[in-house]
Amino acid sequence: MSLNTSEIFNIDTLIDYQEKSVVSTEIIKKETGTITMFAFDEGEGLSEHSAPFDAMVQVIDGTLKLTIDRKEYTLNKGDMIIMPANIPHALHAETKFKMILTMIKS
Repeated sequence: MSLNTSEIFNIDTLIDYQEKSVVSTEIIKKETGTITMFAFDEGEGLSEHSAPFDAMVQVIDGTLKLTIDRKEYTLNKGDMIIMPANIPHALHAETKFKMILTMIKS
């Protein structure tokens, strides 16, 4: 997806849920970082992994369980959390959920 700058977009319509899937689309991709939107179907997730940069998760719909360094967090629509660089984390969709992931590479 390529979004035009200086144009208004409705966050609810940028990505759709797909049954038994995790869907993503990059909104901005630069050398200095990315902003990616995800839609997870209920029960879907991402297994434990780490990233070399801090990343902010902003939930825009639904509920997820997020584990960071073996500590579990429940996030709901409107919540956000920063995942620190090089620390293992995993995601699990308690309900269908959408999130924006902002990663800054510096």
